[in-house]
Amino acid sequence: MASAAEQLASNLNFSAFAKAEDLKKRIWFTLGALLVYRLGTYIPLPGLNPEAFAQAFEQQSGGILGLFNMFAGGAVERMAIFALGIMPYISASIIMQLMTSVVPALEQLKKDGEQGRKVINQYTRYGTVLLGTMQAYGISVGLESGNGIVSDPGWFFRISTVVTLVGGTMFLMWLGEQITARGIGNGISLIIFSGIVAALPGAVAGTLELGRTGALSTGLIIMVIVIAIAVIAFIVFVERAQRRLLIQYPKRQVGNRMFQGDASHLPLKLNTAGVIPPIFASSLLLLPATLAGFSNSTDLPAWATTILATLGHGQPLYMVFYASMIAFFAFFYTAVVFNPKDTADNLKNHGGFIPGIRPGERTAEYIDYVLTRVTVVGAMYLVFVCLLPEVLIAQTGIPYYLGGTSLLIVVSVTLDTVAQIQGHLIAQQYEGLIKKSKLRGGKRGR
Repeated sequence: MASAAEQLASNLNFSAFAKAEDLKKRIWFTLGALLVYRLGTYIPLPGLNPEAFAQAFEQQSGGILGLFNMFAGGAVERMAIFALGIMPYISASIIMQLMTSVVPALEQLKKDGEQGRKVINQYTRYGTVLLGTMQAYGISVGLESGNGIVSDPGWFFRISTVVTLVGGTMFLMWLGEQITARGIGNGISLIIFSGIVAALPGAVAGTLELGRTGALSTGLIIMVIVIAIAVIAFIVFVERAQRRLLIQYPKRQVGNRMFQGDASHLPLKLNTAGVIPPIFASSLLLLPATLAGFSNSTDLPAWATTILATLGHGQPLYMVFYASMIAFFAFFYTAVVFNPKDTADNLKNHGGFIPGIRPGERTAEYIDYVLTRVTVVGAMYLVFVCLLPEVLIAQTGIPYYLGGTSLLIVVSVTLDTVAQIQGHLIAQQYEGLIKKSKLRGGKRGR
């Protein structure tokens, strides 16, 4: 079966793509949905002074606002209706995943199949509305505190801002679900991906402009380009890397015939946590500096000013905490999304076993043993990929969009989308082979 799939994959070409009408419809739908999203990032909130807000954003762009602006596709710097982006939904999804590991009732819902997943998804939507409302209200209050940003501050502005921003987030959540169901790829990931990719040309142009003005040397720009290409190649290599555990199934007898036991593999990704660790680590580390930036720096005590200076973007202590938090969240999130005990129980129920390991608890312990060591390598990979661009950003001042987190998201989503396109083409070729075999069988019968 695997050799047939590999043979089909090797035969994929443009002619096969031209015949895939359903796949082309899915791609066009995805592109149209992403175009709607990009247009929404340019529709500003009512009641704002664009020039005053642009000055205020410029002062805070190095904090968490710069990170959120990257994920929102530039909607934050324009304070558009999609300024919250899809982050409240992602945060609610992560919180629900954590809750399913802690709350027994939610854990049981997770095991109840499709119906349980629908209930959990509904709870996730409620959480999205709650988180989005709190964030939108905080944004409205923060905008009113700025000098001349809001033309008519008051409760009407706050309520309209909350309704608009939360409505934008819920629309993006719905749009992402539609892309997943009717398009190609994961809708939520593609929305974040499109926002980052849309800003990459501007980031490259900004870097070249720094070289033209003499702020960056030509050699340094070439070095940055080479490092970016090398990091992308490294990300592709590691994201496709797996640790495969051999799974065997016993012989079985059907009637008078004895069938040989099958063998398969349990793939353990080197980076099971994905891009969640750097996103969480960046958000938590940049939050204190951003909050301090909104307040008057003269009101802060001396010890707070010292801590903020040592935790500044690119400082050695910032790098140490950043690396530590990435490693922590890599292990933490892997433990949330992958349960060795459930995997071992599923193998036991289906008659599968790892050679030399007793089914049940011993299998769970062995899978956890291997997964822990694989996660160590994955955490080291994430730290390296995220810290190397951070050092370049801190030392050279290149745009934030060329950082490790953005490259990681772009490459991961691209690999996933290409794999889904190939899957659709392979499925279509299988269907074509089945139809041909049926036609030949019908002709022989005649």
